[in-house]
Amino acid sequence: MMARFVSVSSPHFHLGFRELPPSSSTLYPRRFAVSDRRFSIKCSSSKPEDGVDSAPSLSSSSSSSTSEVPIDTSSYNLYTVLGGIGMLDTAYLTYLKLTGSDVFCPVGGGTCGDVLNSDYALVFGVPLPVIGFVMYGLVTALSAQLGEEDLPFGVSKTNGRFALFATATTMASASAYFLYILSTKLSGSSCMYCLVSAFLSFSLFFLSLKDVKLQEIQQVVGLQICLAIIVVASLTASYSTAQPIPSRSGDIELPYYSTEITTSSSPYAVALAKHLNSIGAKMYGAFWCSHCQEQKEMFGREAAKLLNYVECFPEGYKKGVKIFKACSEAGIEGFPTWMINGQVLSGEVELSELAEMSGFTLDQANESNQLK
Repeated sequence: MMARFVSVSSPHFHLGFRELPPSSSTLYPRRFAVSDRRFSIKCSSSKPEDGVDSAPSLSSSSSSSTSEVPIDTSSYNLYTVLGGIGMLDTAYLTYLKLTGSDVFCPVGGGTCGDVLNSDYALVFGVPLPVIGFVMYGLVTALSAQLGEEDLPFGVSKTNGRFALFATATTMASASAYFLYILSTKLSGSSCMYCLVSAFLSFSLFFLSLKDVKLQEIQQVVGLQICLAIIVVASLTASYSTAQPIPSRSGDIELPYYSTEITTSSSPYAVALAKHLNSIGAKMYGAFWCSHCQEQKEMFGREAAKLLNYVECFPEGYKKGVKIFKACSEAGIEGFPTWMINGQVLSGEVELSELAEMSGFTLDQANESNQLK
């Protein structure tokens, strides 16, 4: 019998054992031990059976495999519950904001409505409760999916976990900024729903920190800083033109009163007032606005009665009273405000400028005088 070496796979060397035709039917042992590791050895005759040499196989107990980080289902269930509560909170505020309904505020009186109707309740023109509803919905959807075996679209659980962490960080950063706005720009006002939302955002954030592994800390801190900078910069840019609510606005109470116009109207002013009314031009004002009174004095008693005037505080001004719905829908920010043929004019406007903007001519004035 002869022995020769043939190739057999091994981590460090190639070793094979092959048997030439023996005189007896006894085969050599199929396995032997080398350095405490077991290798499968294939014995074959000089002529391969069935014309194919079988490849040697290697069995090792040191094979490695990768697995996902174990998922704590109870944590994701808590995410889902907190996200669901946040969706209910913001859904109610969204309904109030879009319909202009009064806010039920058991704590803080009417100041919840002051906050919801302020300039700070919009981010680049989008109602803040709508943004909050979307963010809480994203948290709820992510946490529900992470509690399952497989994520959709082939997303790994690690990436899903980081997406959840990024969302919670963004919400916590925004909530911290809103609390700053509430205490500085909206001082004297309180918003129970805002505080509930902030509590939920911070709870989600600290809950997400619990799942951060030690080797991920550097990456997570960098992500936190970047997201916080983006959120603060975006909100600051959005609120750059926002008007704060005066801290003592709730102490002011002005019952509605009417003012008498002392000047008489010229034929030209009467004709212009009729023309403005006929084309649907509107003047928005407030009973306490001195500039509105001066604008009416320009027209005079008779002509002022012909104007399409909209009073934005018909029930007076006091704590919790909102601007008249028609004024709110028109986006009125100051008084007086004219809307003529889709164009907006703010402040007192001369009659000649009103005539030019509305397309009123002297011929129309003469015709009006002749009809008299």
